[in-house]
Amino acid sequence: MKSARPLHPRFIHGSDLVRATGAFLALIALAGCEQNTFVAPPPPKVDVALPLQRPITRYLEATGNTAPIKQVDLVARVQGFLQSIDYKDGDFVQQGTTLFTIEPETYRLKLDQARAAQAGAQASLKQAELDFQRQSDLVTRQAVSKATLETSTANRDNAQANLQQAQTNTRIAEVNYGYTKVTAPFDGIVSAHLVSVGELVGVSSPTQLATIVAPDPIYVNFTVNEQQVLRFRAEARRRRLTLADLKQTPVEVGLQIEEGFPHAGKLDYVAPTVNQSTGTLAVRGIIPNADRVLLPGLFVRVRVPTEKQENALLVPDTALGSDQSGRYLLVVTGENKVEQRKVTTGQIENGLRVIETGLKPEDRVVIAGLLRVIPGEKVDPQLQKIVEAQASAK
Repeated sequence: MKSARPLHPRFIHGSDLVRATGAFLALIALAGCEQNTFVAPPPPKVDVALPLQRPITRYLEATGNTAPIKQVDLVARVQGFLQSIDYKDGDFVQQGTTLFTIEPETYRLKLDQARAAQAGAQASLKQAELDFQRQSDLVTRQAVSKATLETSTANRDNAQANLQQAQTNTRIAEVNYGYTKVTAPFDGIVSAHLVSVGELVGVSSPTQLATIVAPDPIYVNFTVNEQQVLRFRAEARRRRLTLADLKQTPVEVGLQIEEGFPHAGKLDYVAPTVNQSTGTLAVRGIIPNADRVLLPGLFVRVRVPTEKQENALLVPDTALGSDQSGRYLLVVTGENKVEQRKVTTGQIENGLRVIETGLKPEDRVVIAGLLRVIPGEKVDPQLQKIVEAQASAK
């Protein structure tokens, strides 16, 4: 059976053609209704806040190192064999404690010898004095010549000189005998001994035996640059501070592993001149160190308060960005557009960064959602408040 052929358009009935055309037009109309018009997304929401305003204390910050206020090398000042070591390495000892003993017997005998010579000189002087008095009486009665008196006078003067020499020798012997015991010159910690018992010391020059260091208090040495010196001196003149007042200036110190500056002391010394080669001024503070947390030779962070400022502007440190031109903040304008603002930053105050220049108290600073904003674009600002609780990290 042959398949039916499709009808040629000329054989389609007119009513069928009308129905097909209407269906085609309906499909076109339906397709037109399904097309969507583009709607821009709403501006991103970001947290903004006004800068926190409060008084702050400005600080001069530097890096320093600790040094003992007393440190002495203990040496053998007399020659002899080391008889004993009378302490344990690392002991804390009191002033006057015997630390080493150097062959005292020899020097005790020399002292006895000197004392005996002094006693003989005293006896000779006594005899010479009696002879002088006797000759003086005889000369008065013209029983002897003046030459005899002159001889007696010379003998007396010679005996006095011999006694003085003997007394000096005795004193030297006493001093040398005292040097046979090496004692602590002050309260401190004694290092490990550098010689052993039985070793000959002090042969040609003083032999170092150990070192003693006073741990409390402790010095902190640091330097400040010329600009900081000028600002500090200007503030001191404004406040009419005397040298005695400056020595009451607090000095705060913190170790590299510590938060903040937990160790407090006072300014102790300021060099009279600026080092021309480095343009810095040497400064020293003194810090109580009863718990011996600070060891001599440590690098420490140092800060010294210089002045107080009212109504400083502070923002969270996380709100700051940086590029090749420096630090900046993102600020929302009155039209809710984001503006990149170049700023000059100052010190950290309890986790908040002090803004020196480039920011006004009425500026709305983006403090969260920084990655969702683009300078020049609009945002939906959500006003927040900067509180000290946000400043927990130092």
